[in-house]
Amino acid sequence: MKSKLEALRFDNRELLVKGGVCRVAHLDADDYKFLDDPEPVLMELRKSKLRVDLFTFLQKLQEPSPKYPYPFEIDNLAVLPISTFERWWTKQIGFKARNKAKQAEKKGVVIREVPFDDDLARGIWEIYNECPVRQERRFPHYGKSLEAVRAMSGTYLDSSIFIGAYDSGKLIGFVKLVVDDTGTQAGMMHIISLLQARDKAPTNALVAQAVRSCADRHIPHLVYSKFAYGKKTQSSLSDFKERNGFGRVDVPRYYVPLTRWGTLALSMGLQHRLADRLPESLVAKLRELRSAWYQRRFQLKPESL
Repeated sequence: MKSKLEALRFDNRELLVKGGVCRVAHLDADDYKFLDDPEPVLMELRKSKLRVDLFTFLQKLQEPSPKYPYPFEIDNLAVLPISTFERWWTKQIGFKARNKAKQAEKKGVVIREVPFDDDLARGIWEIYNECPVRQERRFPHYGKSLEAVRAMSGTYLDSSIFIGAYDSGKLIGFVKLVVDDTGTQAGMMHIISLLQARDKAPTNALVAQAVRSCADRHIPHLVYSKFAYGKKTQSSLSDFKERNGFGRVDVPRYYVPLTRWGTLALSMGLQHRLADRLPESLVAKLRELRSAWYQRRFQLKPESL
């Protein structure tokens, strides 16, 4: 069953509220845009008629030590420090990742920064609707309309960089970078390629151009979402990130109780999904069963990065 989802607006950003038993709110794109002062948001939530038990936010990458007087847990990001493209290319990435990036160019893949327009939106829509399963789980954007994909891809345009991978003029992969308000980090809001084009290694080439785009703009950190998810510390995706020079950086994530139930729920760990509270050995077995079921149902081949 999907969590109940409601949306509010705060300071030109959407405030999302999800959960039934414990209702947790966070600002949209809180891994990419950060709060200098969370108190105004907390004040508005305390006055709101909408019930919110906990408000969560992530501290900036550049401030790894806890600075706010709220309960927190250690979260993590996959971070690549950038000085120059040349240093990344020769010193920071692995041999396999470098060869993969070269492979794309040898096979005729063209990588370039592109404007967000109707052609790009349609190309993204086609990639999203290629397969219902990615990374061994249901892909949430499969089946969405072109209008819905255009709307969700067109957020934060004033601080976004789009990079496309093209084969004979057809979009086969893209990455959307969102730069934070200080210009000190760019986060990959999404990076994805056609499964049918994986022999051309477009994803590796997209990462290379993302590094170049950041280096050209003197953005010192590129963030590729989390390095580890829940209790799952290693995966093919984390291996891919590591081969491309990304490392784990721990940062505080705050959970601020706004109700008595929120305080109790926080003490019981109810702000996390059930899967995150189960033993990893059990969750790993469930992932294997889910993956086998999807491969049989949709006749999928294993993905590789």
